[in-house]
Amino acid sequence: MAVHLYFSLMPEALVASMLPPADFAQYYATGRRYKTRGQALFTEIDPEFRHEHFPIEEAIERCVPHPDGEPRKSIYVSAYRVLEHLPLGVMGDLHLVTAFGQTLALKRAEHDESDGPDPYHLYQDLAPVNSLVASLLKPRAFYDTVVNRPRKLIRFPALAFVELDLGELASDPENGNLDELPYPYVHHLRDTLLELDSDTKENKLVLRPQSSDFLYRMVSSGFYIGNGEELASFPMPSHDELRRDHSQWWRTANQ
Repeated sequence: MAVHLYFSLMPEALVASMLPPADFAQYYATGRRYKTRGQALFTEIDPEFRHEHFPIEEAIERCVPHPDGEPRKSIYVSAYRVLEHLPLGVMGDLHLVTAFGQTLALKRAEHDESDGPDPYHLYQDLAPVNSLVASLLKPRAFYDTVVNRPRKLIRFPALAFVELDLGELASDPENGNLDELPYPYVHHLRDTLLELDSDTKENKLVLRPQSSDFLYRMVSSGFYIGNGEELASFPMPSHDELRRDHSQWWRTANQ
């Protein structure tokens, strides 16, 4: 059986498995016996990829069938500083897995930052940290301020994040309707957006490290994975497209 390599964003880890992507998604989200159910995000990694930071060969040697012939589902290669040692060129599609094991594969695409007139943005960091940040910056500029050209003392060598929907707050944080936003911290979010200033405070923390889970229906522009100067974009399909072309995934994503 072939051994696959997967980069998990929730949590950040490099995993070897004998399961192909669809089966790995089902296993990783729903678990077996002691593992709790929950959404998952991962990309498949080129099986030829090797890096001195990761004991990949040792993991592959251990990734053998069980005595009864059942395939080995997971061998953790690393769970520390994974993203910064992964070139974006070895990553495949981004798999969005619901808590019921249904998966949607997003392909990498060029992101047109000229799209979207709304001045306010909400980003949830996925790896290596799990913070929620309000921003006046579009995704590429936001990424650069914390990775390549930080304006504060804190910086990251790499970052994966998702842009979440702000509804009416994206254009009018002071008067925008909150009724359509499912966030429990929505009033604090409004206050945080109002504190942003293009001259003095372009980014502001909304919540410190928290659960990585978020509602797939609240994803706005899409997902972003960056390492150094490189930033990969995985655009999120529209709700209409998801209902039409990925109805089973969409139903389980919203339960």
